[in-house]
Amino acid sequence: MMIFSEMAVIMVLSFKNPFRKLVIMGLDRLKRGRGPVVVKTVAGTVFVVMMSNLYSVMEIQKRWADDGVTNPTNQILMIHHYIKELRIRRKSIDALRKKVDLDKVKSLEEEVTTLCGKLKQSESDIETKTKQISAAEVNSVALRKQSEGLLLEYDRLLEENENLRSQLKSLDWKLSQSDSKKNM
Repeated sequence: MMIFSEMAVIMVLSFKNPFRKLVIMGLDRLKRGRGPVVVKTVAGTVFVVMMSNLYSVMEIQKRWADDGVTNPTNQILMIHHYIKELRIRRKSIDALRKKVDLDKVKSLEEEVTTLCGKLKQSESDIETKTKQISAAEVNSVALRKQSEGLLLEYDRLLEENENLRSQLKSLDWKLSQSDSKKNM
């Protein structure tokens, strides 16, 4: 009966009709003087209903925690929760991997730069040594030619010395022969 009366009041208030004004005036007179009491009653009722719902939720969660048994809905919610956690973990791992990869790339780039510098230094050293070797080879060839020339000159001087000695001996012998003839 109460529900039907509430429905009738809602219908009268929803549409413009002659009863609407009458109902609004009647409700307004009913509320006068008793407004704070009605508000407190409604607030108390809402508070009791909310506490009842909260107590029911706590009892259900306690039962699940004690039994360790979950229903399919809770299992799906838990799976979704774990999937969400897994995604978060993967994102953080990927971020760490990228950071580590960037650090590795930076260190490898620094190493490549250092090695390029060393390579250029080594190439410069090799070029310097090659020039020194070429100069030493040219000097060696020049010294070899000079040595050969000196050997030829030495051989010529030796031969000339031998000729002069033989001429000297023959002159000496002739002189001694001529002195001996004079003395005789």
